[in-house]
Amino acid sequence: MAVEGGMRCVKFLLYVFLLAFCACAIGLIAVGVAVQLVLNQTIIQETTPVTLLPVVIIAVGVFLFLVAFVGCCGACKENYCLMVTFAIFLSLIVLVEVAVAISGYVFKDKVVTEFEKDFRQEMKNYTKNNNTAAVLDELQKRFNCCGASNYTDWENVPGMAKDRVPDSCCVNVTVGCGNDFKVDEINPKGCVESIGVFLRKNVLLAAAAALGIAFVEVLGIVFACCLVKSIRSGYEVM
Repeated sequence: MAVEGGMRCVKFLLYVFLLAFCACAIGLIAVGVAVQLVLNQTIIQETTPVTLLPVVIIAVGVFLFLVAFVGCCGACKENYCLMVTFAIFLSLIVLVEVAVAISGYVFKDKVVTEFEKDFRQEMKNYTKNNNTAAVLDELQKRFNCCGASNYTDWENVPGMAKDRVPDSCCVNVTVGCGNDFKVDEINPKGCVESIGVFLRKNVLLAAAAALGIAFVEVLGIVFACCLVKSIRSGYEVM
């Protein structure tokens, strides 16, 4: 009777965890998608550990659903093998999430370096490609910045006159405001500085989310191990 009561209590706690587990999976997928969108909007094109971060987060989120299914089946049927499998898979996921969080922290500056390299490259295509021009204009308007380091970077762009910058560099954007501009009418900060702060913040948020979810999953491992012990004790009584 004591074993049965203990098993019921552990099963209830495990069901509560599995509900939170599914919510965590959805949260991970959402975080992964959000980080991917941020990276897409900031023209980071090369494959680096940072650009792989959202892919790993989304993959882990999807895999969580499969693991949750195994956990539900194991708890409902009180199956020893399924619960052991659930605990092992969950432990592996925790390790992956901790690795993702650490890589996000370690490579937070790398993402800014990659952004600066891509931004300067895309600046060279500003007058040649309308899509590139539209993306750069949107970034400069959104982050109130001009050029990579400052407005003087536009002097080295093919097809741009030395006394001209894109209209999106202006503090008050109007058609033609970038022609024969006055320095005090141009956003003084470069986009690498302004967007770099934004990128670092989002990478760290993603890393923090991964660590927070990993902590919740450790509780699931504890509940799963308790249920495995209860099931085993039941077998020994029988």
